[in-house]
Amino acid sequence: QVQLAEFGGGSVQAGGSLRLSCAASGYTFGAYCVAWFRQTPGKAREWVATLSPVGSTGYADSVKGRFTISKDNAKNILYLQMNSLKFEDSARYYCAASYQDTACFTVTTWHNWGQGTQVTVSS
Repeated sequence: QVQLAEFGGGSVQAGGSLRLSCAASGYTFGAYCVAWFRQTPGKAREWVATLSPVGSTGYADSVKGRFTISKDNAKNILYLQMNSLKFEDSARYYCAASYQDTACFTVTTWHNWGQGTQVTVSS
């Protein structure tokens, strides 16, 4: 059974940084397409970034240049480094895992989700 657990969220002032982590059991981040999403109350879940097994990355325009998705294969942890945070980055952030290992930017089914970690940015 796959379990994903995010941590590292918190409250930060605008302009600050946070690093989110996602640990997995029963799943290997290095083998498949993985991603981060975020959601605020009353809005649809929004894609943030995707990472392929070979290290290719893609980002939403709203976070490009400020956020970095990465992974530590040895520790089997997925990261999201968030710099220059803005008020509008406040959301609950989720890591997502697929069983697709190619064409990562066309993934439509994310099989596993964590419970999320809250990020609050004060202006």
